[in-house]
Amino acid sequence: VQLVQSGGGEVQPGGSLRLSCKASGFTFSSKGMKWYRQFPGKEREFVATISAHEDFVRVADSVKGRFSISRDNLQSTVYLQMNSLKPEDTATYYCGVWGDDENWGQGTQVTVSS
Repeated sequence: VQLVQSGGGEVQPGGSLRLSCKASGFTFSSKGMKWYRQFPGKEREFVATISAHEDFVRVADSVKGRFSISRDNLQSTVYLQMNSLKPEDTATYYCGVWGDDENWGQGTQVTVSS
């Protein structure tokens, strides 16, 4: 399993960013995917998940209405669209395979600051 993330960076409050996670080494179209984030000194927390065929999507209450998750099975890529970003969204974001707690993307720093 290999998960390569891209996107992220620094943005002002109210701005938007999109994270991408390109997967390989497994049958992407048969696996649910997830995004987590980690604040300094804290455990990773759930952000969003999407089922293999997009028939089930769930996002954390803290980002509901602002973040959305999507996927492109032909490109083996999962996305996290983040809108109306707040300073409290500042964290390192990780993609992963649902049900797999061992394999993660390399992490992407998102900083929301004026």
